[in-house]
Amino acid sequence: MPERSARAVVCRGPDRPFEVETIRVDAPRQNEVTIRLAACGVCHSDLSATNGTIAMAPPLVLGHEGAGVVVEVGEGVRELVAGDHVVSSFVSMCGHCRYCQTGRPQLCDQAARALSTLPDGTVRTFDAEGQPLAVFSGCGVMAEYATLHVDNVVKVDPAMPLEPACLIACGVMTGVGAAINTARVEPGSSVAVFGCGGVGLSAIQGAAIAGATTIVAVDTVAHKLEFARLFGATHTIDASLEPHVVKAVKRATDGGADYAFECVGLGQLVAQAYSCVRKGGTAVVVGVAAQSDSTTVRTASLTFEEKTLTGSYYGSARPRQDFPRLIALYRSGSLKIDELITQRYSIDEAALAFADLQSGRNARGVIVFGAA
Repeated sequence: MPERSARAVVCRGPDRPFEVETIRVDAPRQNEVTIRLAACGVCHSDLSATNGTIAMAPPLVLGHEGAGVVVEVGEGVRELVAGDHVVSSFVSMCGHCRYCQTGRPQLCDQAARALSTLPDGTVRTFDAEGQPLAVFSGCGVMAEYATLHVDNVVKVDPAMPLEPACLIACGVMTGVGAAINTARVEPGSSVAVFGCGGVGLSAIQGAAIAGATTIVAVDTVAHKLEFARLFGATHTIDASLEPHVVKAVKRATDGGADYAFECVGLGQLVAQAYSCVRKGGTAVVVGVAAQSDSTTVRTASLTFEEKTLTGSYYGSARPRQDFPRLIALYRSGSLKIDELITQRYSIDEAALAFADLQSGRNARGVIVFGAA
């Protein structure tokens, strides 16, 4: 087919209402595939692209946390055929750059060049007037159909349900990966997690799966702390009620956590996370902060306490290896993903889905497009 009509969630400008539009999705070209989406997670990063925290020029088709079925493949595609079940990867993986070759595809040079287009700098998405629409992180999967480069697609076992599979594309991978891949949490260790949204809850799960025995969840919303208990937290701290969060974390972890994860994207929380780890501990910044944000730490502590402050992008993911691992953990019952989905929405309810995201109502909301 030369093109397809699809309904999609489009951002037309900073802080403007989300619009559901009928767009044109062109057929795949060389090394591309067209996907019929089954589900797409409603992620804070999409919201960040609409308010300027993440710089992507509108008009922009939102969505990077998608799962669906391949309906058409372009010339040169060998690893995928129509009917394959796939999950999007918002970081493309060229396989050839220095970072891909050294096992760090989350830092792929190609991904840095394809933040709102396909890797060749063009798009396959157009509005009703025929004007091109940028796509979030090379994906734009908050739509009934999307055409992606094969480097942004990972084939998954068709036995894996597509609704929970979509969350592996970002939130679950980012959180679990931060604990397992980036920090390499050790059995018997203590962990603090700041922020209990979808990513933070996944970091809690990752820490639990890795064998941490003390996991302290910190948030300002009571029901999020209840979620945290469900996903493995042993202690919770309501930062809206506790005036000395760092001291409270240290009390819960017998002097300081071995690892701390900041999953919000605020410099002041990064400083708290760093302050609450013990000597030799590691603080990991997972949340995406505004470009103007900054963090201050005591420089001498880096030397005298041998603390580590590091970042984790996409959970230091190797998507083609890690996605199947996460699916195996889900199917074994070790990784809770169904429980993360606290609300499902139709595409017509996209504005409500983002409002609920902003209010902190959900662990994770998912837009469902119907049977794939």
